[in-house]
Amino acid sequence: MKIKLILLAGVLLTCSALAWDVKTVQIDEEFVNVKLKDKTLKLNIGIGSGAFHYKNDPANIFYTITDRGPNIKCKDSKELLGKKLCKKGKIFLLDNFAPTIYKIKLTKNHYKVLEKIQIKDANGNLVHGVSQKEAKNAYDIKGNLIVFNSYGLDPEALVKLSDGSFWIAEEFGASILHLSSDGKILKRVVPSGFEKKLKGANYTISSSLPAIIAKRPKNRGIESIAISKDENYIYFSMQSPLANPDKKTYKKSAIVRMFKYDIKADLVIGEYLYKMDKAKSFQLDNKKKQNAVKISEMVLVGEDELIIVERVTKTTKFYKVKFENSILGSKWDDIKTTPSLEQSKILDNIMKKELVLDTNNLKNIPKKIEGIAYINANNWILINDNDFGIDKDNTYIIRLKNN
Repeated sequence: MKIKLILLAGVLLTCSALAWDVKTVQIDEEFVNVKLKDKTLKLNIGIGSGAFHYKNDPANIFYTITDRGPNIKCKDSKELLGKKLCKKGKIFLLDNFAPTIYKIKLTKNHYKVLEKIQIKDANGNLVHGVSQKEAKNAYDIKGNLIVFNSYGLDPEALVKLSDGSFWIAEEFGASILHLSSDGKILKRVVPSGFEKKLKGANYTISSSLPAIIAKRPKNRGIESIAISKDENYIYFSMQSPLANPDKKTYKKSAIVRMFKYDIKADLVIGEYLYKMDKAKSFQLDNKKKQNAVKISEMVLVGEDELIIVERVTKTTKFYKVKFENSILGSKWDDIKTTPSLEQSKILDNIMKKELVLDTNNLKNIPKKIEGIAYINANNWILINDNDFGIDKDNTYIIRLKNN
């Protein structure tokens, strides 16, 4: 394992015009090589789909989580693997990969992985990453269809509780899950109606999420999660606007739904509206299509106050919002409402947001920032998702400190 520590000079323009020191740890740990007859694809570890700092841990210890593992589109198989394996769908390069939680300790010049926790079903069997939505078009590296089971997960964010357990956000379901300290699934909370697709699961299934969440576009489900200080409530967000009523609407809309969930009552108690910035405002990306903008992370910083991570690829913005003006149970949760919320041009319930940080003002920040471990207002740890190095990108741990 090779570690490089790089000091980047720069000023982050925030609401208070603070100057931050930025230190970046590059992770060069080789993960695995995928070998075919005539070609080898080298992969690197990809641990940066989400990050979290547990309140009682030292400031240099935090958790991260992988997603479902390295995968490519069928159309890219000839270029990357030397052979076209399928016409439509996804190839899972490691079809037995189990999503994993990492506990990491940072020191001055390096890092150390303290623990790896693989996600398992209630019986201790490893969970893999093929989702129910992809059951008919998922292949291994030999071009064989992968048999679907009800345990397919695509984790994207996590929080840790005082009893050692975790809650994670999962993209493809879309769902949120409660895990034991050793990674076993205790409970999966899904949109009403989705539980029918998970028959045979050996853990508790709750269908208490609003049914309209199931209108999320493919691969744009629940991407972020946060926990209240008293650990009674979970906050979570969709990654993008819902495809409500259709994909055309999702691509043009900028309104994202965010939620507050009561853990003990097993009940969503609030639904809030967040409006993303226009795609062209993410200067380093220069994108025109609105669906390039995504919500990738959130963290609690006060009572119902959260920092939201809004990004394209190269540019990431951090906004502070307060969850208020809930629309839960209103006409906007009814799929039959026309025009839908996502089609509406005038909405009265959108949360106000305050810019805290824009990475456009820093040099050499890696693309796809997807995790924030928030220690305090002046001490953050960020991490990016390198997609397991398929495009030869590295994972970086970025430490931000205000002097």
